[in-house]
Amino acid sequence: MFLILLVLDNPELVEDLLDAWEEAGVTGATILHSTGLGRLRKGDGLRDDVPLMPSLESLLDHVESFSRTIFTVVNDEAKVDGIVRATQSITGDLSLPNSGFMIVVPVARVYGLQNRMP
Repeated sequence: MFLILLVLDNPELVEDLLDAWEEAGVTGATILHSTGLGRLRKGDGLRDDVPLMPSLESLLDHVESFSRTIFTVVNDEAKVDGIVRATQSITGDLSLPNSGFMIVVPVARVYGLQNRMP
């Protein structure tokens, strides 16, 4: 089994990416809002200075910039290869700046997914 984790820089690609992943055999995935150190340093990341009752103007004045972190667990390496191809068909070459990054990690054990994985 393998854990596939993708940090996607462009959140507008999420729907197309999930469609491509499903076509490649993914049956479930978890999606999180995330931000990186670079965005935090530029002031585009998580905002912790929002007042309890913010005005619409103050909310629109600063647009938060989030990536999406998407992860799934798959059974075999052939499926991993298909998911990598499907991902880059949506994102373009992941070695290019501002596209995102993907990691694949072998998984020794999984609890709670056995009944859900094909």
